[in-house]
Amino acid sequence: MSPTTLHLRSEIKPREERSALTPATTKALVNAGYKINVERSPGRIFKDEEFVEAGATLVAEGSWSSTPKEHLIIGLKELPEDDFPLEHTHIQFAHCFKGQSNWREVLSRFPRGGGTLYDLEFLTDDTGRRIAAFGYHAGYAGAAVAIMVWHWQLQHGKEPIPSLTSYENIGLLVEDMQARLKAGVEKSGRSPRVIVIGALGRSGKGALDLFRAIGIPNSNLLEWDMAETANGGPFPEIVESDIFINAIYLSKSTPLFLDPTIVATPSRKLSVIGDVSCDPTSEFNPIKVYNACTTFSKPTVLVEVQNDPPLSVIAIDHLPSLLPRESSEAFSAQLLPHLLNVDKRSQDKVWLRAEKLFKEKAASL
Repeated sequence: MSPTTLHLRSEIKPREERSALTPATTKALVNAGYKINVERSPGRIFKDEEFVEAGATLVAEGSWSSTPKEHLIIGLKELPEDDFPLEHTHIQFAHCFKGQSNWREVLSRFPRGGGTLYDLEFLTDDTGRRIAAFGYHAGYAGAAVAIMVWHWQLQHGKEPIPSLTSYENIGLLVEDMQARLKAGVEKSGRSPRVIVIGALGRSGKGALDLFRAIGIPNSNLLEWDMAETANGGPFPEIVESDIFINAIYLSKSTPLFLDPTIVATPSRKLSVIGDVSCDPTSEFNPIKVYNACTTFSKPTVLVEVQNDPPLSVIAIDHLPSLLPRESSEAFSAQLLPHLLNVDKRSQDKVWLRAEKLFKEKAASL
């Protein structure tokens, strides 16, 4: 019997340097009897040669669509925009199960081609908890970008912040954010007040760890979760803070956090919204003051307000790419135990649950 083949896609999203597989997880899969094909990728944080040394075979960039049907295609972000039916089994974040923009067009390609989608967001254990997530690094990176924007606004007002670049490691990022915080405090005379909603989750914990690591005192950190938002919003505590980090897991029960009326409050201090959850096109989006994602090239969008300070939203849907090596290593290590069972996915509850959800969503088309 031929070994199961996993085909690692090259990511096509601009500034996406992360990878679903790392050299370490590739080696573990090869040692377990899998064949790993890795598309060459000029933008990936790991060099092609690192995968070769781990036992993978390099293949052409973008060759996944012509690979044998039985090969499993693994990646992180969305596929290139196209309309041809998908015949393979894909493992990725597809962003089409929660009513996002163009979800029908994205999802319909799979049943039309006889393919299957295992959405990484919905690989869960028996308790419903995700078995692998970028949440911690998304929160950590999102908090860092919020500090960048807060500091930038103090110097440049409404002028857009320049393009972002990734950091080789967390230490370098923390050092840079400490310097920016120090300069911002010298300019404004105080440390920013921050509210994190979703503080008990992976993303919220990551955001709080960054803020504490760079020296924001606990007295300036307001930690909220479901209990604090249970009575519904919008919430004046958000506009009374300088920075708001939205780190929740979005669902239909999520209350409204912000709307145009509350951000028009004359006493508003809020100047930075870091929407780590970043689902602006979902009907459940609780931040009703913007409607499109931002990017590493254009990190913010301005909210129309009549009074100072300016109000900027950060809504980058691949924030962990700010720390591509460490976030990839953490995510891939979490995913590995279940990838080792992917050849027996018809007997594995994690894969069975994800396939059942895919079929339910496909049936709703």
